[in-house]
Amino acid sequence: MDSPNGELPRASKPGLYVASDGRELCYRHWVPLGSPRGYVVALHGIQSHAGWYEYSSSRLAEAGYDLRFLDRRGSGQNSENRGDAAHADRLINDVAQMLSEVCWLRDQMASRVPVVLLGVSWGGTLAAAIAARRPELLDGLALLYPGLCARVRPRWYQRWLLKLGESLGAGRKLIRIPLDDPALFTGESAWQEFLRTDPLALHHATVSFLNASLALDVEAHARAEEISQPTLVMLAGQDQIVDNEATRRYLNRLGTSQLEVKEYPEARHTLEFEPNREAIFSDLIDWLNALPVR
Repeated sequence: MDSPNGELPRASKPGLYVASDGRELCYRHWVPLGSPRGYVVALHGIQSHAGWYEYSSSRLAEAGYDLRFLDRRGSGQNSENRGDAAHADRLINDVAQMLSEVCWLRDQMASRVPVVLLGVSWGGTLAAAIAARRPELLDGLALLYPGLCARVRPRWYQRWLLKLGESLGAGRKLIRIPLDDPALFTGESAWQEFLRTDPLALHHATVSFLNASLALDVEAHARAEEISQPTLVMLAGQDQIVDNEATRRYLNRLGTSQLEVKEYPEARHTLEFEPNREAIFSDLIDWLNALPVR
């Protein structure tokens, strides 16, 4: 999608891969000129999709990084079973498969460059769970305003109802995602209109997906000490979705000795939509450039 301020980001190539359960899944591939400085696999938020992040993806490709931004099953360009996922393992396996393919490609090129997993918002929880469970698949972890400690969380009785619903065969029942106000994501009016009219944004998720999301949250918190990769965390100072103080407490539990946290005081959740995003993503590129070779 073109930026509402008229910027024309570098175009991506459409990609498709077949998950282990036979489902075809879409991704957007930004290819650098020349030999890659590294490989990045990126994961979006609960409501968003890869098309929200064309500016940052283009910047990373221009900086020499091969980037694959996955559309989660049931999201973005993946129209089959919108908003659904059977369980947490299914979501983890989808990403682990792509990471495995990227690692194989990197190794075939006899390259010592890193493979990095980048998680945005809700995707940060999924990325953290994968970093703990499958550490051999990534050399670095970047979490952008991660949803590890959300301000709005289901209460105990809502979690109980979700589990009951799935046990009674209502796993495919759709529930509204409580993020309809574009002002939660950005203070910029042009971007708010972009979000308001985005046909690919996800507004409902199934009971099964929400249970899978809760399971990912539990795993990411329970295994925080097992996250040992160099990690960058970028926080939005005016975030109304993520609890930054709780996130910092979580980060203190990580097992990595190479943790860098950056906070942008005026930003409102989605750093992609900030007026100073050029500087913000220069910070991300600087961190990527400083990662050690293998």
